[in-house]
Amino acid sequence: MTTEALTPDEIDELARRAQAGERDALETLLAAVRPRALNVCRGVLPHLPDAEDACQEALINIAGKIGTWGGRGRFTTWMHVVAVNSARSTYRRLKNQATAADPLDHGPLERPDPRTTSVIAGTRLDLLEAMETLEKDHPQFVEPLLLRDVYGLSYEEIAQQVGAPLGTVKAQIHHGRRLARPLLRGSE
Repeated sequence: MTTEALTPDEIDELARRAQAGERDALETLLAAVRPRALNVCRGVLPHLPDAEDACQEALINIAGKIGTWGGRGRFTTWMHVVAVNSARSTYRRLKNQATAADPLDHGPLERPDPRTTSVIAGTRLDLLEAMETLEKDHPQFVEPLLLRDVYGLSYEEIAQQVGAPLGTVKAQIHHGRRLARPLLRGSE
C-alpha cells in the first residue's frame, strides 16, 4: 500500500493500530501524513528549512502523543493541530534567536528586526505576531482562529478537534477576528 493513496479511513485505521502499539503502522502513518504536515508548517513558515524543522518536530510529537488522539474526528484534523502548534513553537524559538542576535550593539530589542524575521517567517510575520499578542490575554481564541482562517477547517471539524460546542467555536473565532484585526492593521 502506497502512502500517497491512503484514504482518510485508511489513515484513521493506521492511527488506531499505531495507538495499539503496532510499530509498522506508526511508521506507515508518519510517512503518509508527512507531506500534509509539511504543507501545514509551510503555511506558517514559508522558509522551507524552518518548515522542515517544524514538520520534524510535529512528526515526533505525533509519534509521542498518538495516544491522546481521541478518535472523535479524523486523525488528519488532530495531526493538523499538532503541526500548527509545532510550527508556532518553531516560530517562537526562531523569533527569540533573532531578537537576541546582538543586544549590545542595538540595546534590547522589543521586536525583532523585520529584515531578520522576514527570512524566518516570510509573509506570515504579521499574523504570527498578532497571534502571539492575542494569546497573552485570550489564548482560547488562537487555535480556532488559525484552524479556520489559515487552514480552512470547517467549524464542525474545529469543534470536534477542540472538544467545544459548535456555537462556542463560532463565537471564539468571531471574537478572535475582532481582536486580531487591529493588530494586523498596525503591522508594516
